[in-house]
Formats: sequence, C-alpha cells, structure tokens
Amino acid sequence: MGESGQNYTVFNSRTLVEVIGDVTDEALKATKIKDFIGVLGGRFFNWAQRKSLFPLHLGIKCCAIEMGQTGGPRYDTERFGNGVFRSSPRQCDVLLVNGPISKKFADPLVRLWEQMPEPKWCIAMGECSISGGPYFQSYNILEGVDTLVPVDVYIPGCPPRPEALIDGFGKLREKIIRIGAEPSSERPTDAPIIIGDD
Repeated sequence: MGESGQNYTVFNSRTLVEVIGDVTDEALKATKIKDFIGVLGGRFFNWAQRKSLFPLHLGIKCCAIEMGQTGGPRYDTERFGNGVFRSSPRQCDVLLVNGPISKKFADPLVRLWEQMPEPKWCIAMGECSISGGPYFQSYNILEGVDTLVPVDVYIPGCPPRPEALIDGFGKLREKIIRIGAEPSSERPTDAPIIIGDD
C-alpha cells in the first residue's frame, strides 16, 4: 500500500475496493465483505456525484447572462446541489455550453472537455449551442456542440430561462441515478434528454 506509484487521494468505488483488496484480499473474499463494501461504496459515490455537480463557467454569449442569473440570489441553484460555477476544467464535471461555437473555438472547447475528470457530462443550453441558432449554416459557426462532444441534456430556448436550466440539472441528476457514474466513453449510447419534451 505504500508504493509511490499509487495515488490514494482520488477514490471511486472500484479503487476503494482495490485498496482494501491490496491489504486483506483473502480475508475479505472469505467473508463476502468485499462485495458488500463495493456495493456500499458504489452507492455512496453515486449519491455524492449527483448531489454535487460543478459546472464549468463557460459563458460565450447572451445565454451566459441567464446562466449567471441561475446562480444569483433569486434562483439560487446551489440549494439544489449544483454547486458554484468553476473556472477550471479540472474541478468540474459538467460542461455547460451556451452560445454559438465558432470553428476557431472548437479546438479549445474539445481541450476543455478532455481536461475535465471522468465521469463528466455536457449540457447544451440555448439554440446557438444546440443547432447554431440565428447563425445556422453560417460559414464559421458549427451546427451544434454535439459535433464535438457528446451531449447529455439539451435545453432549448433563446435564451432559456433560469428555471429551464435548473430543470436541466434535475434531469441530469435523474440520468446519473439511472446509468450511474460511469466514464463518458463507457456509457451506453442512450438518447439525450430534451427539456420541455414530455
């Protein structure tokens, strides 16, 4: 357990079971407590993941005003467990894209997505990030952020209201409960959630 190559500061349920398994593997297998700790640890980490979503502060255009209003005192999205908007991708697990994505900004956006730790999710907020908005089929605007990164929740509107963004975070929480906190590359390819599509 004291090897210098192992990092014990960041745990998920699998690494927790591996650490415990390194110490007393045979005793835990004989008593079936290893499976119990794995299930209990998995449920705890899934609960912690969905109760503390930290979105990346990425305001591109007018939807950023509504995103800021969501974190303000009137709507106070922190009471729902959405956390504060972070400015470092290494501290975030939700990429909240709002605004048109130009071809020049595509590479930095993918770089931000790759710098985020797993498991990570993406929310496309507003018509510009979903389909290009009023810049649809423009020479320098991409037709949706889903051409670059996989999107989990779409929030339509121009700009969407703060209530819709709070509802989008709620739908993302339900998705995390349903599929668990799996890395984005290992998730099943299920349909993304569209807010307002009942």
